[in-house]
Amino acid sequence: MALDLFAGIPVNDYPAALAWYEKLLGSPPTFIASDSEAVWELAEHRSLVIEHRPEHAGHALHTVFVDDFDALLAKTAERGLQPARRETYSNGVRKATYVDPDGNEIGFGGAPL
Repeated sequence: MALDLFAGIPVNDYPAALAWYEKLLGSPPTFIASDSEAVWELAEHRSLVIEHRPEHAGHALHTVFVDDFDALLAKTAERGLQPARRETYSNGVRKATYVDPDGNEIGFGGAPL
């Protein structure tokens, strides 16, 4: 079965969110779906979407597991963003959570050292 994932993030201030996610993800959106929706393809068939939906803003919770966790954190810091939380689980898996201006949580996970 073919599978495409669009992980949605409702935002209150679309222009501010667009700028923040460009900084977090290090690029402009892969495409603009409409005047209130932007899409970043993180990997083939795996996309992160922001959409102007003020009534739902602040409730998203997503984690993206990456193969070079330390490089991602370093590059994000160079763009001026720091995680709100960093954790290391008992199995050694690491997680850094960023919180957008609406309170949505976007985590990045990495394998144990």
